[in-house]
Amino acid sequence: MNIGHIMLIALGWAAGGAVVGWLVTLPLHRRSLAGLLASVVLTGTMASVAAVVGNVHAMFISSNELAAVVSVSVVAGLAAAVAAGVAAYRLSRDSRELHAAVAAVGQGRTPIARRPLATKLERLHTELAATAQQLADSRDRERALERSRRELIAWISHDLRTPLAGVRAMTEALEDGVVDEPERYYKQIHDQVDRLAGMVDDLFDLSRIQAGAFGVDTEPVAVHDLTSDCLAALEPLADAAGVRLRGHSEGSATVTGNAAELNRALTNLIANAIRHTPSDGCVDVRVRTAVAHVEVLVRDECGGIPDADIERIFEVGYRGEPARTPVLGEVGGAGLGLAIARGIVDAHSGSLDVRNVSGGCEFRMRLPA
Repeated sequence: MNIGHIMLIALGWAAGGAVVGWLVTLPLHRRSLAGLLASVVLTGTMASVAAVVGNVHAMFISSNELAAVVSVSVVAGLAAAVAAGVAAYRLSRDSRELHAAVAAVGQGRTPIARRPLATKLERLHTELAATAQQLADSRDRERALERSRRELIAWISHDLRTPLAGVRAMTEALEDGVVDEPERYYKQIHDQVDRLAGMVDDLFDLSRIQAGAFGVDTEPVAVHDLTSDCLAALEPLADAAGVRLRGHSEGSATVTGNAAELNRALTNLIANAIRHTPSDGCVDVRVRTAVAHVEVLVRDECGGIPDADIERIFEVGYRGEPARTPVLGEVGGAGLGLAIARGIVDAHSGSLDVRNVSGGCEFRMRLPA
């Protein structure tokens, strides 16, 4: 009997044994991954035994030799089954670990592996943990955004109501003819209307910044000239508050950006520093240049920012002090100035941060040179 004939016989018996083994172990397939693995091993063992039996019959081997060959095949199959059982137990355990990780993600927790997993499953578990952390961070940001929105609505309502109430009272006084100096009332009404218009503009710009629709028309901007213009424009506000303004530039530097928007961002920073610096204090504005960026440092003498406030100082509508009454002639006043400043700087691919220094705090606006 040639080799080809023997191979065909072995193939036929092995196929029959595999079909029988697969059908016999069919109930195990859908129970678990371990059951499927056991089914595969048992099917392979039965196919091997069937192939051996078929070839033994074809070669007319004695019954004793047949029993020996079948016994060896069965022992080999049992050894394979034991190995498969160990692998199935490990696979089942890892599967339960992944199920627990998925459940933890669904409950908003970060899964922690309690035992080593197989390499690919360990990688999947790590990705689940990273996804859970990203979801937790996203929920925290959403809560913070919702909190800032509620605070903004409450604060804006207050800041809008106060000047509106003042305008209404002054117009009623003018209508009743009980005003000794109408010109002073007209000026105050004009100032309050300007304040309201500025608040509406701030809200509009802030909505564009948050929506990502804040476009920047770029041009070369000399930072030294930008700083000088801001200081000159805010000099009357500083004089009224009894605050000294001081500027210094270390060399000349140019950035690419929108001069009007950068002027607004820097004006908000300096005006904020003036508002929080006590009378006879000083606000220092310094320009520093480096190879890759330009820094504008605004230092005040506010006494420092509490640790509980420094993380929220750039949030929309946030103001550290409890008082909400607007001050006549004050720039900003709705808690939007710093949020708008950061939005403008971010739109210019820059950064804006704050830190406490001796006697006050220092805002640092960094722009790419």
